[in-house]
Amino acid sequence: MIYFFTIILVALIISSYKRYVPVRNVPCLKDGCKDLNATILDIRDYNTTNNRSEDILNIPYAYLRRFNHEISDDNIHVIASDKLELNLGLRFLLKKGFKVISYEIANCPCKKGGFEFGVR
Repeated sequence: MIYFFTIILVALIISSYKRYVPVRNVPCLKDGCKDLNATILDIRDYNTTNNRSEDILNIPYAYLRRFNHEISDDNIHVIASDKLELNLGLRFLLKKGFKVISYEIANCPCKKGGFEFGVR
């Protein structure tokens, strides 16, 4: 019985780590990646995105596993709606071997001035 609880506890710790611990060595860019030569990947839901630019590749996190072959092998700048979606998306992309060089959280309080959180 104690082994069962130990396995459950380890599974919960690993799940929490993947969701809530920020990914290291991927910086947050407040103003987007205007100066970078990178593919912009928007992993927000289709309903929450308001950009219809052809320069931005929109693949929601829920569809990344199915459509990751459409992402180019260039440098990638990720746009996410919150930290949870960002952490899961970055871990998936890095696991698949993509070069994620930066990220941006839409409607982030750090864009409005003041403090910047989650930069590692």
